Amino acid sequence: MMKTLLLLSGFFTFNLVQAQVQPRDSSRAKVEWELVNGDSVKVVELDEVLRRERYDSMARVEYMRLVRNVKRAMPYAKMVAYQMQMLEDNLSRIQGRRERKRFIAQAEQVLKQQFEASIKDLSINQGKILMKLIHRETGQTTWEVLKSYKGGASAFFWQSFGAFWGHNLKDEWDPVSDYKIEFIIKNYHLE
Repeated sequence: MMKTLLLLSGFFTFNLVQAQVQPRDSSRAKVEWELVNGDSVKVVELDEVLRRERYDSMARVEYMRLVRNVKRAMPYAKMVAYQMQMLEDNLSRIQGRRERKRFIAQAEQVLKQQFEASIKDLSINQGKILMKLIHRETGQTTWEVLKSYKGGASAFFWQSFGAFWGHNLKDEWDPVSDYKIEFIIKNYHLE
C-alpha cells in the first residue's frame, strides 16, 4: 500500500513538473540533421549575437562614454526632426519667397534662444554623434539641412568652420559602421 501511494505521488509530481515546463519556441532555432562520416549530427542555427568584450576595462570605459554621448545627443536629434517637420508644414502654407525667408529667420531666432546654451555644452564627440543622428532621424545630412534653409554660402561657411574643429557636416548615418550607436539606441530604448 505504501509503495503504491509513493509511486502514485511520484507519478503525479513528475506530471505536474512536466506541465510547468515552457515549450521551446521552434521559430527561434532551426534544427537540422547532417550526415558526417557515417554519423548523424544535429546542426542548430541560432540567432545573431553581438559579442562585447567584458574583460577589457579600456573598451568598457570607451563603450560607456559612447553610451553617455548618444544619450546626450539623441534628444536633440529627435527635436531637430520634429522642428524640421513643423517648419516644413508651416513653409508649405507660405507663398512668397521673401515671406518664407522672414519666417525661417524668425524660427532660427526662436531656436537659438531655446537651444543655444545647451547645444554649446555638448562636447566635440557629442556634436559628431548629433550630426549622424540628425541624418538618421531626418534622412538629410546637416549640410543639406543648412543648404536648404540658409543657402549654399552659409552651408559652405559652417562646413569650413566645422572642419577647423574636426567636424564634417556631410557625415552620413551608416547602420553598418555605426552599429554600436544603433545597438545603444535599441538597447536603451532611445527611439
